[in-house]
Amino acid sequence: MTTPVQAHLGPQEKQLLINQIPALKGKKILIIGDVGLDEYVMGQVRRISPEAPVPVLEVEEEDMRLGLAANVAQNVASLGGYPMMVSVVGDDTGANLLKELCIKNGVSWDYMIVDKARPTTRKTRVMAKHHHLVRVDYELRKYLSEEAEARLIATVEKNVAQADCVIIEDYAKGVISRNVVEKVSAICKKANKKLMVDPHRNNQGAFYQGVDLIKPNYDEAVVLTGMDFDDLKGNPNKVVEVGRALQKITGAKEVVLTRGKDGMTIFSGDQITEVPTYAQKVFDVTGAGDTVIAALALGLVSGLSLVQSCMLANNAAGVVVGKVGCVPCEIPELIEYINTVH
Repeated sequence: MTTPVQAHLGPQEKQLLINQIPALKGKKILIIGDVGLDEYVMGQVRRISPEAPVPVLEVEEEDMRLGLAANVAQNVASLGGYPMMVSVVGDDTGANLLKELCIKNGVSWDYMIVDKARPTTRKTRVMAKHHHLVRVDYELRKYLSEEAEARLIATVEKNVAQADCVIIEDYAKGVISRNVVEKVSAICKKANKKLMVDPHRNNQGAFYQGVDLIKPNYDEAVVLTGMDFDDLKGNPNKVVEVGRALQKITGAKEVVLTRGKDGMTIFSGDQITEVPTYAQKVFDVTGAGDTVIAALALGLVSGLSLVQSCMLANNAAGVVVGKVGCVPCEIPELIEYINTVH
């Protein structure tokens, strides 16, 4: 069995990553996946309603953010790249709000498909300070109609030549079906474009056959392989076994296993490399995986190796976990963060 090699972020590696950041500028990443609007309604509760035994929230602030695959797209934009976001939205208020946010955050709306039969995914969190009172979801968790799926695939086929690489970002809301993975994989192979996937644990690994790189977290990887979850969950001694099984099931040459505080384990062909985490303060891990796949893709298409791209992605994730909610990683923060990592 191959022994993992430890990657170290010394002064030379830091300088190399910082010097590479300008090369991310303008790189086009085509992203296919479920998009959504994250809404926050925040305030204070001082009384119970006279109409029913429920708290009354006095609203002080409202916030809207790009959610799901749209957060991957805004991370690509904030790191200097050009995100080509291919997804499906409804013909509704949610789509209008999402469009405004996308344009404001440098995410192109040109590749978006409207399906009047589906609502735009929205998650509204009603919060008293940091306490969730209720979450309201507007969504239809089922696969696209044949017609909408055909339009999605045609959009990818028409625009893939412009892209530097392609990401499938699966949040299991219905945009990504086995047929979409199969067709997109064939399109990417024909166009000679690298296809990466951020998978969802709802699916078995074979669902993603045809991709070049797969980036699950460790627990997702265990589920994707169909191995005994209770036996393997959180068991660091089984990382190599799980990664190798995922390579075999998906046919992906490269597997990037994210492992939270334990960093990443990278499988590239027969080679295994471990990259430590660079997170210094962890407030909220929401959206960190989106930042990782965005930075990883940009690193690879700008000329960094897979291990160097993972180092870049780990630093970008370190920036966003120090904040609350789905937020993108900005270039000045990333440079400062790389410089301060020990």
